[in-house]
Amino acid sequence: MAEKEIKTIAVLTSGGDAPGMNAAIRAVVRAGLSSGVKVKGIRRGYAGLLEEDIIDMSTMSVSDIVQKGGTILYTSRCKEMTTPEGQKKAADICRKHGIDGVVVIGGDGSFRGAQKLSNNGINTIGVPGTIDLDISCTEYTIGFDTACNTAMEAIDKVRDTSASHERCSIIEVMGRTAGHLALWCGISNGSEYVLVPERGQFNDEERIIEKIRAKRRIGKKHHIIVNAEGTGDSYGMAERIEAATGIETRATIIGHIQRGGNPTCRDRVYASAMGALAVDLLLEGKTNRVVAYCDGEYCDYDIDEALAMTKDIDEHLYSLTHRLSR
Repeated sequence: MAEKEIKTIAVLTSGGDAPGMNAAIRAVVRAGLSSGVKVKGIRRGYAGLLEEDIIDMSTMSVSDIVQKGGTILYTSRCKEMTTPEGQKKAADICRKHGIDGVVVIGGDGSFRGAQKLSNNGINTIGVPGTIDLDISCTEYTIGFDTACNTAMEAIDKVRDTSASHERCSIIEVMGRTAGHLALWCGISNGSEYVLVPERGQFNDEERIIEKIRAKRRIGKKHHIIVNAEGTGDSYGMAERIEAATGIETRATIIGHIQRGGNPTCRDRVYASAMGALAVDLLLEGKTNRVVAYCDGEYCDYDIDEALAMTKDIDEHLYSLTHRLSR
């Protein structure tokens, strides 16, 4: 619990950007100001904190940003914040600027930084912002819905040209260690195959090749494979499938367009609710917590507990991809 009254809070975004971060920033600023505390913005994440790139925020600072992708506070990754010296320096800078509490919007790496700030006497609350949906304590992370829709629309377009040329198309979506984006896109785009890092793989490439051959024999003219980034080697797989089947095969990597774009309604609403709850938790005297969404409700977890949790893909949805691709 906080040892003194919270008078000034700050907000930063850290790690990979995610659509909806601006809505969360807006919620933190306006919820804080409406509660009578001062709000500061820390630009460029922990790197900006260590360089004292700190600005005062007003209600107009966050006007007309709820619909924008990216983050107006910018973001970065910071190696110095992983060291005890950097962590102590960051906490000292917070005290220097009169910052009693910090809202950190980001993923697991960002929460580790928040954990260290809390250990050094600065009250911290984490808000889950990552398109990968890979934070174990929460059923939803800010940016996931927008990224899914962006990838889904891109895959629909690739399917059009794949059908026209009677090709096999391997479409790689983001997800270095998590296959949630690939799984959702695979189902929403009606792909024949979904490859995710949680299942090791290439999920038995020979089996996929045989399935492509079998579908060609019954009249299937084109094929869509959704591959998570962490599974890798989309181009190599395309070459091997083409060599084995004689079917023209192309790999498309969607890449960072999945991080950008205007956030969906869902991302704006969840981000706003989570940002406001983070402020409420600070004002209640809580620290070292992560905002989460579980069982239809917004809640919070201890950061230590949250970071110790593990998360797998939804087995029901994963099984569904096999049932629907027959």
